[in-house]
Amino acid sequence: MRSIAEAEGIGQGELDGISGSGLEGRVTKKDILDFIDKRSSAPAPVAKVEVAAPVIAAPVIAAPQAAAAVAPPAPKPAGSVPVYPGDEIVEMDRMRKIIAENMVLSKHTAPHVTSFVEADVTNIVRWRERVKVAFEKREGEKITFTPIFIEAIVKAIKDFPNINISLDGTTIIKRKSINIGMAAALPSGNLIVPVIKNADQLNLVGITKAVNDLAGRARKGQLKPDEISGGTYTITNVGTFGNVLGTPIIPLPQVAIMATGAIIKKPAVIETAEGDVIAIRHKMFLSHSYDHRVVDGALGGMFVRRVADYLEQWDVNREF
Repeated sequence: MRSIAEAEGIGQGELDGISGSGLEGRVTKKDILDFIDKRSSAPAPVAKVEVAAPVIAAPVIAAPQAAAAVAPPAPKPAGSVPVYPGDEIVEMDRMRKIIAENMVLSKHTAPHVTSFVEADVTNIVRWRERVKVAFEKREGEKITFTPIFIEAIVKAIKDFPNINISLDGTTIIKRKSINIGMAAALPSGNLIVPVIKNADQLNLVGITKAVNDLAGRARKGQLKPDEISGGTYTITNVGTFGNVLGTPIIPLPQVAIMATGAIIKKPAVIETAEGDVIAIRHKMFLSHSYDHRVVDGALGGMFVRRVADYLEQWDVNREF
């Protein structure tokens, strides 16, 4: 009987629906043949015709002149994170809330790309070691590596002015002034970014004095509102904490930021007139994060490479 059903294409569902005339309601061969006869004589089912719904054209809406900023996703409501015995609950202070909001907005708005370059800063280390005592005696200021990094960044910005821009929707603002923000950690654990205005008009001594003054007053909470605004490019020295690399977040509306890593002694291959030799050199990484909406990999990569070139070409006999 099963062979007959298979030959006639009768599925299991149809078999289960046949009423059996045999003992205890079993389906017999006659029952299957009768079912086949009835099925073959039944009229063919009328195919259901689907009528397509009329196509309604969507209204054409003119695109706005400038792309509107998309709001970042809302954070999870307070109380959604479990608290366990012994945990301490601390409310963010106002400054930390502002920092958090700005960081989320930056990552949500600007597609970040980071390029890395390792620079040989042996000449700078040797030069600073040679002049630091005389520098402090003459200028009354300690010279750190930060002013040297800033000087190199300013030179590179002059070579690549399209790094020194801001983005307002789809409008690019090319900045005339070169105002360098320098991220500084506060005793509270928060972060503040004082700005050296018109850094391109200062020599190394002037940059050093500006760095020391702003950093010192930042730690004491003595900065004025104007001194933490108007930056066009920012540097953050993650090497201060022993970090060799960083992927900093861009402070909008700027389009780039550089992190300088710790200076570490490493064995390196040096080319000499007598051939290649291995020597101990002072090396550091530069990490350049940039907004890929307006800064492509070529510009972002060439810029950080140019900063490294200026650092590596430092004249060890330079006077300050």
